[in-house]
Amino acid sequence: MKNKLAEQIIGINPSSSTTSLALTHSKADRKKNIMNRHEKKVNSFVHGIREHVRLGPKISETVKGKLSLGARILQLGGVKKVFKQLFGVGEGERLLKASQCYLSTTAGPIAGLLFISNQRVSFFSERSIKFSYPNGELVRFHYKVSIPLRNVKRVDPSENMKDPSQKYMEIVTVHNFDFWFMGFLNYRKSFNCLQQALSQS
Repeated sequence: MKNKLAEQIIGINPSSSTTSLALTHSKADRKKNIMNRHEKKVNSFVHGIREHVRLGPKISETVKGKLSLGARILQLGGVKKVFKQLFGVGEGERLLKASQCYLSTTAGPIAGLLFISNQRVSFFSERSIKFSYPNGELVRFHYKVSIPLRNVKRVDPSENMKDPSQKYMEIVTVHNFDFWFMGFLNYRKSFNCLQQALSQS
């Protein structure tokens, strides 16, 4: 009976060479898991870039807009300074997150930056937009939105029914205006940051 019991118990003898094999295998599994997690993050980021570029009118226009935006951010010394210059910063206001995305309009999606602060959510277009007055005069301006958090009724996540990887964020104000944002490089982080800002306001 003792021999039968010994045959059924499986263990590792600490003095045996299989211990180092088991530890090496465990290290390999950990490294593999870390690499898998990083691969998922990279794939998500690449998908975000692909989605972001896909929404633009032409890839050349999208690249020009990104370069222009990047140059502006560098000239001013960072995203926080860009936010401060574009929207002015109230007392106690601090920028929580800036995300590249698109604002949906009747004329099509407009690329720009979505700024989330502890007091408001704002958007500024990367490129200027042409507008003609009835008298024929043509003017250019940047599309700019600023919504105090106290005026946000709700934020609804949404996705394309045919392609669930295409995520949207709808912001509805207390005055029943709605703003649709899409094409985020990292949708989940932006959505969570806005939810957190709203819960703390």
